[in-house]
Amino acid sequence: MVFSDRKEAGRILGEYIRDKLERVDLVMGIPRGGVVVAREVARVLGVPLSLLIVRKLGVPSNPELAFGAIDPEGCIYTDSWTVEYFKLSREVIEEVAREELEKIREREKRFLKDRPLDVKGKIVLVVDDGIATGQTVKAGVEYLKRMGASKVIVAVPVCPGETVKRLGPYADGFYCYHVSEASSFAVGMFYRDFRQVEDEEVEELLRDGIL
Repeated sequence: MVFSDRKEAGRILGEYIRDKLERVDLVMGIPRGGVVVAREVARVLGVPLSLLIVRKLGVPSNPELAFGAIDPEGCIYTDSWTVEYFKLSREVIEEVAREELEKIREREKRFLKDRPLDVKGKIVLVVDDGIATGQTVKAGVEYLKRMGASKVIVAVPVCPGETVKRLGPYADGFYCYHVSEASSFAVGMFYRDFRQVEDEEVEELLRDGIL
């Protein structure tokens, strides 16, 4: 399964889950790529869009490899195996976390204009363009539950089978259009166009209003 781009993936995902969900109050995309997918899902479902700004914590020697994630409250989530394998000290973890929390604050100001998050009592659907390790999504789900969401459901176009098993217990519902059992996995493998989404594009997607 290969999607032409994130917009197509969002439309397909939206149609896939539309009859599976009784109710959704808010779709939340994870910037930046996940916002493109989430915008299409929100259109299909006919519900408002907002952003879930969580950040991956990357191994300093290989920033694309996540050893954990951080949420807007500064809570750190780590994968113990990766931390031990790369012998990451508490000081290193905290330094990477500080840098990423600063980026969260910058994006809150730019995209959300410092609006307070209001998910109390709402059924929230979290959308990304795909999941590899699932660290950021796990952090986002835990954060939204602490903020009072009544249910947190996750939907993505593609992810590995192991991730479904790992994340399933954290969310109140987990939907993946294409579950890959390939020995190696990268989200970009499943898109013909997987170019980087710029901040300006995110702002354009949000121009017609967000919660």
